Amino acid sequence: MRIRGGRLPVGRNAADTSGSGGSGTPGGGTSPGGTPGGGSTSGGRDSTGAGRLASPWTRAAALLLAGALPALAFPAPGLWWFAYVALVPWLLLIRTARSPRRAALDGWIGGIGFVIAVHHWLMPSLHVFIVLLAALLGLLWAPWGLLVSRLLGGAPSALRAVAAVVVVPSGWLMIELVRSWEGLGGPWGLLGASQWEVAPALRVASVGGVWLVSLLVLAVNTGVALLIAVPRARTAAGVLLVVCALSVTAMWAWAPRPSSAGTVRIAVVQPGIVEGPGSVARRLDRGEELTRPLAGRDVDLVVWGESSIGAGAWERPETARRLAELSRLVGADLLVNVDARQTDGSGRSGIFKSAVLVGPGGPTGDRYDKMRLVPFGEYVPARSLLGWATSVGKAAGEDRLRGDRQVVMTLPDGARGLRIGPLVCFETAFPDMSRRLVRDGAQVLVAQSATSTFQDSWAPAQHASLGALRAAENGRPMVHSTLTGISAAYGPGGERVGRPLGTDASAAEVFDLPLAGGQTLYGRLGDWPVYGAFAALAALCAVEGLRALRRPAPGPPGPPAHTVHGSPGRPGH
Repeated sequence: MRIRGGRLPVGRNAADTSGSGGSGTPGGGTSPGGTPGGGSTSGGRDSTGAGRLASPWTRAAALLLAGALPALAFPAPGLWWFAYVALVPWLLLIRTARSPRRAALDGWIGGIGFVIAVHHWLMPSLHVFIVLLAALLGLLWAPWGLLVSRLLGGAPSALRAVAAVVVVPSGWLMIELVRSWEGLGGPWGLLGASQWEVAPALRVASVGGVWLVSLLVLAVNTGVALLIAVPRARTAAGVLLVVCALSVTAMWAWAPRPSSAGTVRIAVVQPGIVEGPGSVARRLDRGEELTRPLAGRDVDLVVWGESSIGAGAWERPETARRLAELSRLVGADLLVNVDARQTDGSGRSGIFKSAVLVGPGGPTGDRYDKMRLVPFGEYVPARSLLGWATSVGKAAGEDRLRGDRQVVMTLPDGARGLRIGPLVCFETAFPDMSRRLVRDGAQVLVAQSATSTFQDSWAPAQHASLGALRAAENGRPMVHSTLTGISAAYGPGGERVGRPLGTDASAAEVFDLPLAGGQTLYGRLGDWPVYGAFAALAALCAVEGLRALRRPAPGPPGPPAHTVHGSPGRPGH
């Protein structure tokens, strides 16, 4: 018999095996579409969108765009609602992958698009290096592509749909966990962070941190993808989406809320001088000018931004005298920030980026040296190999030194012995650092930042938004003070307090922050959603392993097929 109209099916997508939870029809029949088991395989010609994206270049462009879409949910566009469907195009594209290799490639290309879109504001500093960085980080999404293809490919049963809504978000969370390592750039652009101004999401963060919010957002995206592409799983997907909504409602109603413990008055000083000749000295002068009118306003603390005092000024005794005079005038301590060559408590000498508390008598001795440094901005990883980056962009010419411990500072009795936990720059992106400060007794989290290099980008708004999450996670107010904006303050529930200072402001602002007592569930239990995600992935691996062990070994090959072109007995006939 001669076969016409295509090739013999030589295999099937792993997602379509009859042992994967009932995706095949009883008896192993063939559907009218030509797919064994009653549904189109993820690599078949009838897969959704596969025909339109037959060209690898067209598909790659579509994947880059699909991976970039979630960036619109973050500030400055701030389309927070879009986060709940932004991943759907990417999921649907991976679902049509013809092979595991193609699925992994789809994950990688989409990951490149995501990294470039979320970090595009780094281009003035890194230039072409950001493409290499995105290509390396994008590899983290390759295993996720395999996972999506395995669970969403073909015609998933209701059971596999349930597994997908749990496991696909768990796989994404592992990516967020790995790239949260400082050496890979830190946890910037965690999907849950896009929900910083959504009150129910902030309540979820108080239960499981930004990790739980990310899981929720991914679960909704996965459920929507199932509703669109898999008719047989729509009921299960709809039920799962309702479960997500009910879970958020339950956390909103029953999760512990911070208890009121009075108020504290904190001022932030934003000089607003971006660059130019003598900009460092002019910032100091402008900071002093803006601080003086705070006298008589009964503030408990005045916070200046990151690197508010340059190396040269800090080395002059006159600077300490000026700051002490300001403290006496205002009647409050000043938390300034110094980027200068110093010696720490253990005797190490080098350039430290330090938060320093200054009182009426000068520096009080309370000092925090930044622990987590910005790759390339403050140090070059593996400088012997990557030092060439300094000639391409604005990478650090000399590595800063790291602090070795976090510090909780206690203000004088005049400020009721208030205990503050300082963070510097992108340390606000790390949930564990603010949690540690609160566990050590910090009543207010204080961040000092400088995003003047990225003044006209999305970076200042993204950075300021992180304060809402850290406040909500720990049930403590937070102040975010910058050199050039955006400076803002948040209450213990993550709600915005007062008026933020935008990137066009050169001003001082006073915030009356509500203090809070008690612990949030996240503060008490820590990163439990991460452990849950590990457990879900481990369970999937165990199930797949058992299924592989139980699968019967292939039998002996059958006799060769006879065709019109010949047979073993009659060659050529």
